[in-house]
Amino acid sequence: MFFVPRFRAFAAVAALTAAAAIAHAQQALPNVVILATGGTIAGAGASAANSATYAAAKVPVDKLIAGLPEISKVANVRGEQVFQIASESFTNDNLMGLAKRVSALSKQADVDGIVITHGTDTLEETAYFLNLVVRTSKPIVVVGSMRPGTALSADGALNLYDAVNVAASKDASGKGVLVTMNDEIQSGRDVSKVVNIKTEAFKSQWGPLGMVVEGKNYWFRAPVKRHTTQSEFNIDEITALPAVDIVYGYGNVPSTAIDALGKSGVKALVHAGTGNGSVADRIVPVLQKLRGDGVQIIRSSRVSDGFVIRNAEQPDDKYDWVTAHDLKPQKARILAMVALTKTNDSKELQRIFWEY
Repeated sequence: MFFVPRFRAFAAVAALTAAAAIAHAQQALPNVVILATGGTIAGAGASAANSATYAAAKVPVDKLIAGLPEISKVANVRGEQVFQIASESFTNDNLMGLAKRVSALSKQADVDGIVITHGTDTLEETAYFLNLVVRTSKPIVVVGSMRPGTALSADGALNLYDAVNVAASKDASGKGVLVTMNDEIQSGRDVSKVVNIKTEAFKSQWGPLGMVVEGKNYWFRAPVKRHTTQSEFNIDEITALPAVDIVYGYGNVPSTAIDALGKSGVKALVHAGTGNGSVADRIVPVLQKLRGDGVQIIRSSRVSDGFVIRNAEQPDDKYDWVTAHDLKPQKARILAMVALTKTNDSKELQRIFWEY
């Protein structure tokens, strides 16, 4: 007769002890916030065989998290749905809104790391923008996928698991904004999408910073360009981004696009030239005129690797042009927009392109 109450009391104490142990374990884990913006990682196809044909930005962040219970052993994770769009539709306002939210979260004592799920088409642009304007040493990791979660051999779940692992890791602090795709940890500054139908889609000519294998980070190099806490730019002080556009160089190129953009009120123009940022002879005077009208000319290259050498191919000093160094045109545009919020002096802009 007396055993039943005693057993119940023992069971109640055991349950409380177990609950306390779970609560203690959760308190010991890092706190990671996942900011979801849409993209393929939130996409869905008509069948498991659809790995390249699907609708992006369909799955909400709470379902992404619920579908990956393993991350609960890595960090205390919560999600916010910031946007639900395909990344080719990202605007400057989207960039600004996301960066301000990341900045605000980074200041909270109860946030140890931030993950941003993102479509892959402009993922590199967002990662670089955050790298320039969010002043924090806390890990910020941007992640996407090349296949929707409904596809055979979908890559999104492992990419997201790796991203949470990196964001929760103290050894990822102070390394700038990172990108985790295909087991690699890439610098948000250096990485670009180079393939559109393979899971190994993101590469940097300088190589990854490290790798994630079964939840463990392995680091091999660190970024040397200025970023985050070392940056002179701060999203909390930026209210608008100036208009910067890109024109593409190719054989028989006319000046039509340049003329139109010049009339649109653009503040800077990135010329994606051939080879070493070469500019066709008939285009040179058109760009010179724009520079005379106050538009900054930034000479970049459409070539995937290498870097533009100043005063080679074109006399940049004479024309008062800026060279993009190793930044691809789309990233040169991002840096130009950010830099122009501080200065319109071409020498200062060139310094910024060397340093960032």
